[in-house]
Amino acid sequence: MSPSPSLAARVRQAAHPGRDLSGCVCETGVLADRPDATVVRHGSLVGKAHAAGTDPEALAARLRVAARLPGVLLPPVTTAPDGRPRPHTLWPYGAPVDPDDPDAAPWEAAGTLLARLHRTPAPPGLPPMRGPAKAAAAVRRLRRTVGPGHPATAPVLAAWAGLDPWARAEAPMPAGVLCHGDLHLGQLVRHPAPDGPWHLIDVDDLGTGVPAWDLARPAAWYACGLLPPEEWARFLGAYRSAGGPAVPPDGDPWPALDVPARALTVQTAARSVTKAAAEDRPLDEVEQALVDACARMGGLPASPAPNPPT
Repeated sequence: MSPSPSLAARVRQAAHPGRDLSGCVCETGVLADRPDATVVRHGSLVGKAHAAGTDPEALAARLRVAARLPGVLLPPVTTAPDGRPRPHTLWPYGAPVDPDDPDAAPWEAAGTLLARLHRTPAPPGLPPMRGPAKAAAAVRRLRRTVGPGHPATAPVLAAWAGLDPWARAEAPMPAGVLCHGDLHLGQLVRHPAPDGPWHLIDVDDLGTGVPAWDLARPAAWYACGLLPPEEWARFLGAYRSAGGPAVPPDGDPWPALDVPARALTVQTAARSVTKAAAEDRPLDEVEQALVDACARMGGLPASPAPNPPT
């Protein structure tokens, strides 16, 4: 897929308002190019083409939340999405987390920002957080494109079947806290670049829901042995210190995290198996660890919660 010419033109024009662009020497760079998101940078601005079929009214509501929380979410340039069939939005450029420097991962910032987000009252009319719906979509894709013949399909589907209905997007979520919906380290940037404070980005899944979902991906990595205990402790400790409501202020957090962590494990495993099958290759070590975790989960009820590894 190639980046949308209209997106590139819009971000270029927005970066130089009222100027003759014939002399512009800024490089236009593609930061991401996927069916669900194409991101183009020109100078100090970034343009994003959202997934086809995105509800523009729901996206606009999410943009308004970001505009009202500039210390937590990166504020958009405007709160009005533009473009068809993929809505376009404009953002200031922020410096992302360096994937080659894991020791500098901003776990404390991530936990603090999440707590501040979760403590913010959700505005009326905000759509539900889209995390469970995305997990369900990953499982549907696994069923459709890989099928039962792959040895990893059965444990992933068995783990999925054991989840609570709300975590499978088959029932309403039992809480209404303002949530990010897709938290991982790729969703943090420094603004102003390169050394400004950290902000959360990507409002596509923002909405009301179960706040533990936003802690679930790091929790799942920790439970699968993919995130070191000290990094999990940094993240969880920062969240608790900032008054985050998803888990108790002390004691065992796992009863609150169990179902969302299982759901994120299944979602990530489903995506991993689908990708490996499409590339006609065996699962790598991390992918196999996720499938193994699903196999263990498949024989367990959704609650009570198991203890994570120590």
